[in-house]
Amino acid sequence: MPDDLDTLLGEPKSGERWRTLRSVLLSLFLALVIFTGLGTLRAPSLPEQAPAFALPDLAGAAVSLEQHRGSLVVLNFWATWCGPCRMEVPAFSAFADDHPEVVVLGLATDDRPEGVPAAVEQLGFTYPVLYADRATRSAYGVDIVPTTVLVDPEGRVAYAHAGLLMGWQLRLLAWWFG
Repeated sequence: MPDDLDTLLGEPKSGERWRTLRSVLLSLFLALVIFTGLGTLRAPSLPEQAPAFALPDLAGAAVSLEQHRGSLVVLNFWATWCGPCRMEVPAFSAFADDHPEVVVLGLATDDRPEGVPAAVEQLGFTYPVLYADRATRSAYGVDIVPTTVLVDPEGRVAYAHAGLLMGWQLRLLAWWFG
């Protein structure tokens, strides 16, 4: 009769548990790297200096990128009909609430903007939303939504990502480029 209780009960030994945990953690790490890498590869090719813009917010007031010079700025191009865009809102809102030193701007890309205010209210945005015109979308090379661009305090494009961006990725990027 085995004297090792783990063997008797059919539970893995601690060495096996460690190998399993290590395999799971390595798989998660690789998945995260691939997920982030694909978003970076699909991102638009942007000039070193972020293209200037002055866009209306939901109340009609003009907001420019230049007025936020000196701060890290997160530009999130999104659309009301875009499922991944809608999935990002809670994480981006939590990030904006937790990091008031970082400017987070949602740039609505809808060609028919009349549905944007209702979507903003329904989704619970806690950061400003602007109406992105075709010229701004073109200047930022936005063909895919969501697309997120980080602009450093000097106004340079620090990072661009096309596709869903998770909250932990946003926090890591803000820490890295902030």
